[in-house]
Amino acid sequence: MKAFNTFDAHLRRNLLILFTAGLLFWSSLSSFLPTLPLYIEDVGATKQQIGIVMGSFAIGLLLFRPMLGRLADERGRKIVLLIGTIVAAIAPFGYIIFTSIPLLILVRIFHGISIAAFTTGYSALIADLAPAETRGEIFSYMSLTAPIGLAIGPAVGGYLQSTTGYSFLFLLSAEIAFLAFLGILQVTNPPIHTKLSDEKSSNFWQILSSPRVRVPAVVMLLVGLSVGTMHTFVSLFIKSTGVDLNAGLFFTAAAISSFAIRVFAGRASDRLGRGLFITIGIVCYTLSSLFLWQANSKTAFLLAAILEGCGGGTLISMITTMMADRSFPQERGRIFALCIAGFDLGIAIAAPILGSIAEQVGYNNMFGYGAALTFLALIIFLTQSSKDLGNSLRFALGRAPDAYALEKT
Repeated sequence: MKAFNTFDAHLRRNLLILFTAGLLFWSSLSSFLPTLPLYIEDVGATKQQIGIVMGSFAIGLLLFRPMLGRLADERGRKIVLLIGTIVAAIAPFGYIIFTSIPLLILVRIFHGISIAAFTTGYSALIADLAPAETRGEIFSYMSLTAPIGLAIGPAVGGYLQSTTGYSFLFLLSAEIAFLAFLGILQVTNPPIHTKLSDEKSSNFWQILSSPRVRVPAVVMLLVGLSVGTMHTFVSLFIKSTGVDLNAGLFFTAAAISSFAIRVFAGRASDRLGRGLFITIGIVCYTLSSLFLWQANSKTAFLLAAILEGCGGGTLISMITTMMADRSFPQERGRIFALCIAGFDLGIAIAAPILGSIAEQVGYNNMFGYGAALTFLALIIFLTQSSKDLGNSLRFALGRAPDAYALEKT
């Protein structure tokens, strides 16, 4: 982490607080990954209803992320981070109080606001703080909060669910998120950029229709469809196969591989470009879904988890870094919100749609559909990521710079 040695003490303190809060936030959130589908099943939901409840999480993201992105640009990143952590602290009480499917859907929608706010504010603040020449490295280090949290949360969640029950798990999740809220209170908000370089940059549709945002958003949509299916149904799939594997360990293995690849991918992307690592990430997601399609043993599930982690460790962090390269500070909140909204939409529609497919063809074939979606995302990125086909292929394979990148922003 040599880049951090060049920062002054105040900036290092800010980044350390952010990292700690991010770790707590993701640990709280990820404790629900292996446990909430089982909880929803225990209260009497069908496979499709499980998908609807789990997918409702992304409705909160979709409805509120654009507004929160604008709020981050106009009022600063800190207020958005505070909103994200306090919602994450309140939502678990809803799962304790309510057991009917309609009310659980509403709780899940509310819970979705937390990740919409936190990820938007977190990414925008890091982009503001990190020097352009080491942005990939800093983003990779700071984004380690997600895989570490995803390693801790599911394992702890699965253990607590099996030993103490759901109520204690939900209360602990709320407490961890509140600690993240207390941490964000200590963060110093950087100056707010108000001068617009382009009047069109404040328009939702102008930003979304721009090729610098549109293509990454479509890629994130297709990947989100596959990832949403995986995160919603893999616990139930493992249970249905009879394989003796704690579902929490699937997410832990994915988190460990995500951690490992982020350590060097960010620094390498500063030299080799973001495109190559985005391509690698999409390929890993595709292979992960293919392994799940044929999974019938611990080894197959764990290999799928490792590949899923490699996909997340490269694709999501590199697309976020690429969008920081492509945006001005005064529009960064909206750029991140709109691009990542593609991922949110994919998660929102994946669970109910592919949950219906699972009812007809089974879980394993459903993951085959997921592999087809990520392969389509790969084709789109290889051919559409730059200003023409030739440049797109070269950028996606690390042979050319990003044509849409802005210098020193």
